[in-house]
Amino acid sequence: MNDQLHPMAPHHLPFYLAPGSGTDTLMVVMGLFLIGTVLWVGTLYWKLHSLPERMAHKSQKLQLEFVAVLGLISLFTHMHIFWIAGLLLALIDLPDFGTPLRSIAGSVEKIADSTPGQDDEPNETGPAPTPAGAPDTGRTEHIHA
Repeated sequence: MNDQLHPMAPHHLPFYLAPGSGTDTLMVVMGLFLIGTVLWVGTLYWKLHSLPERMAHKSQKLQLEFVAVLGLISLFTHMHIFWIAGLLLALIDLPDFGTPLRSIAGSVEKIADSTPGQDDEPNETGPAPTPAGAPDTGRTEHIHA
């Protein structure tokens, strides 16, 4: 074929115009730019979507699992109220009632498992123990000889 330009065509064509038998470089560049932009926006979306979970994890919140579940629900249902609830829950410090209650329960178990004569020596000034089988009346009897 003939590579000559049409006599009415301008002699200098801009770079973005594709030649008749070549590759359209502008289209290739814009396609790569579009792919990069879509990946960048998707990464930004995932980072923004996981923001409440990362905030709750960073501050060691007790409600971390609940915030994570709210994030997943908002992701699959596309209801943004769940994401907002997870964000608010990640920002709020809930009081920790579990740790003191477990400590109290452990102390009570330790007290219940110990017997009175195990840790201390019996008191010599206190009342004498009642013999086995004798009824405990709760008062001290005086025996006169």
